[in-house]
Amino acid sequence: MHAWPVQDAKARFSEMLDACLNEGPQLVTRRGAEAAVLVPVDEWRRLQAAARPSLKELLLSDEARHELALPRRGAARRRPVAAG
Repeated sequence: MHAWPVQDAKARFSEMLDACLNEGPQLVTRRGAEAAVLVPVDEWRRLQAAARPSLKELLLSDEARHELALPRRGAARRRPVAAG
C-alpha cells in the first residue's frame, strides 16, 4: 500500500484514485501519521458486508428472535439463610 502525504493526495488526487483502482488501497498520512485509506468501492462493499451487524440490526432481524432457555420460575435452588 502506497502512502500519500495529504498535500500530495490533494494535489494529485486523480493519480491517487488511479493507483487505488489499479493497485489497491492507498494510505493518506497527515504530519507523518496514518489518517485515512482510499479503497475501491467493490472492496469497501465487501468489507461492509463482512462486518458484524450492530446490536440494533441484531434485535430487528428475524435471526435474533428465538426463545431463551430459562429455568422454570421457582425451580431454582436457594441457599439456606445463615443464622446470625
